[in-house]
Amino acid sequence: MGGVSVSQEKQPVIEMKDIVKVYHDGTKALSGVDLTVYPGEILGLLGENGAGKTTLMKILFGMIKPTSGKIFVRGQEVHFKSPSDAISMGIGMVHQHFTLVEVFDALHNIILGMEGHGLFSRTDVESAKERIQKLMEDLNFRVPLDVPVENLPVGVQQRVEILKMLYRKVDVLILDEPTAVLTPIEVEELFQVLRKLKSEGKTIIFISHKLNEVMEITDRVTVIRKGKVVGTVDTKDATPQLLARMMVGRDVVLRIEKPSKEPGKPVLQVRDLWVKGDRGEEAVRGLSLEVREGEIFGIAGVEGNGQTELIEAITGLRKPEKGEIRLNDLDITGKSPRELYDLGMAHIPEDRTNMGLILDMSVTENSILGLQWRKKFQRFRGVIHWGKARKHTSELIEKFDISAPGTEAPVKSLSGGNQQKLIVAREVSKEPVLIVASQPTRGVDVASTEYIRNYLIKLRNEGKAILLVSADLDEVIQLSDRMGIMYEGEFMGVVKPNEVTIEEIGMMMGGIRYEELGKARSE
Repeated sequence: MGGVSVSQEKQPVIEMKDIVKVYHDGTKALSGVDLTVYPGEILGLLGENGAGKTTLMKILFGMIKPTSGKIFVRGQEVHFKSPSDAISMGIGMVHQHFTLVEVFDALHNIILGMEGHGLFSRTDVESAKERIQKLMEDLNFRVPLDVPVENLPVGVQQRVEILKMLYRKVDVLILDEPTAVLTPIEVEELFQVLRKLKSEGKTIIFISHKLNEVMEITDRVTVIRKGKVVGTVDTKDATPQLLARMMVGRDVVLRIEKPSKEPGKPVLQVRDLWVKGDRGEEAVRGLSLEVREGEIFGIAGVEGNGQTELIEAITGLRKPEKGEIRLNDLDITGKSPRELYDLGMAHIPEDRTNMGLILDMSVTENSILGLQWRKKFQRFRGVIHWGKARKHTSELIEKFDISAPGTEAPVKSLSGGNQQKLIVAREVSKEPVLIVASQPTRGVDVASTEYIRNYLIKLRNEGKAILLVSADLDEVIQLSDRMGIMYEGEFMGVVKPNEVTIEEIGMMMGGIRYEELGKARSE
């Protein structure tokens, strides 16, 4: 839970007044936003993906210019032309996607752009190293300074980004979705650092869409919805239900009801699968799994540990190097996506805009992708019966509560949540025996997330086999009957979510095998 409310009598360190941002194509990202931040507080900036949180902070950091509005830093009006202007006024930002030079070591990434021009002198580097080591000691923050950042874990790379800002003596630190790529253990370590920074008088703006994290780490929370501030509350007076209602505009059920169910026969069997990544590396290394009727098998892990390559191999988008994939005891290894559709596999892809939908096509055209060659939608000799296609689309819109201007509207006119619901609707309308759901709620609003998760449970209750991959650990734990924790292309363990702790899951996500955890417990 957040700390004591910051006294409103203090002079704000940041004031943003009536901030408007309209892009060249007419998109209105921010509509008159006011934001006040006080010294020595952790302010949560909460909202759905696309609500305008990151846009607002990029304006504060000088990355983009507002269309109108004013910014005051410690009472002085400022006009930032670039991030260096913001840094000079003590404002730093750590982006969700890091801006590090991978081949440089951590030390040179931290001092890059500060120690004169061209190559750093040895004196510069040694002096900088001493100051950074002192900074790390003060924060109880460990980073190997002489290791190239490409060889550092993601959590340590994030520390490099934070040190880069603190080394520039910023006292307002903006963190954009800082936990998105961290294990639970790394999240707790980050929170310890944030509490230490706060105790030293630093101000932190914590951008997130995760209610539980905002409740744990912040003092106050400002909620943004569709480019406008809905309100600001003291965290100690807030509840997850209140914050969810502010984010969405209606009450949201945050719990998933999952009745116990005995699974049936195996539907998907993967045996000793090896898959190479785009750079020729072994992305999946001898992995085996089984998904049964009436079961959700979840895969958890920090992104980039082979999950994408595994799903692409199972769904026919990437050729495995060796191993076997069986669907209802039929060898489907290396078969095409169309062949797999015909055999009863549905796929909700992780990237809806590049893989799941064709944005310039209509809602109807997108609703029958992968179905268009079935007799149901054929008039004759490959000609689509559009009347039947539109009827099918209308039925999906009604059944899945999809908000769309009409069946012939371009699918790009739908919100992200409604686009995702359309994909789910289309895939389950194929009457599959296996649903492969990869990041099924990524980038969608709380209401759509609630709907999609409950629908996956409904399918599971009806006896469907579901393979779920998600970077959202809470989602995997809530939905899965069994889960495999993936690290560097292998499972560190396959467990039932209620039989392990979050800490143990976090350790497996960091590369410790379940058997080793068992030894530690027995000792």
